Amino acid sequence: MELTEPLQFDHEDRRDIYEYVESHGSVEPRAARTSLQMDPRPFGHHVAILKRDGVLAEIDGELRIAYNDTVEEKFEADDIEFTIRQARQEDLTGLVGAIRAAIGGGEYVDAETVADVVDSEGVLLRHNELESRIFFVACIDDDVVGWVHLKHPEVEKLSHTAELTLGVLDRYRGHGIGSQLLARGTEWAASNGYEKLYNSVPSTNEDAIEFLEGHGWDTEAVREDHYKFGDEYADEVMMEVDL
Repeated sequence: MELTEPLQFDHEDRRDIYEYVESHGSVEPRAARTSLQMDPRPFGHHVAILKRDGVLAEIDGELRIAYNDTVEEKFEADDIEFTIRQARQEDLTGLVGAIRAAIGGGEYVDAETVADVVDSEGVLLRHNELESRIFFVACIDDDVVGWVHLKHPEVEKLSHTAELTLGVLDRYRGHGIGSQLLARGTEWAASNGYEKLYNSVPSTNEDAIEFLEGHGWDTEAVREDHYKFGDEYADEVMMEVDL
């Protein structure tokens, strides 16, 4: 299923099953059936149809949202080997930890918000009538060391745009991991019909601004004194790139 596809169900029970799985991230079929109070036969039928239509997948005995971007790319730079792939539900703890470690002193407010939301919900991938989000991660020996996150609201007037956040653990910066993550996220957005990506960072986060500018992003607007860190104010630099 594409993240940009509108949600359409021809049976109310299928919508209920999908929404239950989507809200939990990953769930055993029996647990979902029990919670939804469905009989085994109709539940099994509806799950089979949702799998057939590419809406749900069953992985390691658990149901989860199905996305069709399963490509794993392998890279090597400066004797460091890393893989970039779509994040999986089991990456949640490592991903949240990587985001919080990468943002350090809190100069990446949007990423900090992403970490807080994902951690509190306990769900990585989202696709419902309010919002959609997807992550790609960079891994070394299956450990998450970087991420790129794309989110867009399910609002028609904003359907051509998506918010992108990105980061890499400090120890692994300077090896091209961030550039490869940005390329993966940008390519995914372009191939799924988005026309514009945006990202907002405090003006004190000069490294992030320089990184994005080096990859063709422009400053669209600046909001003065939008952030307050302790007793110090910082502007919000609103950046964008047209695809």
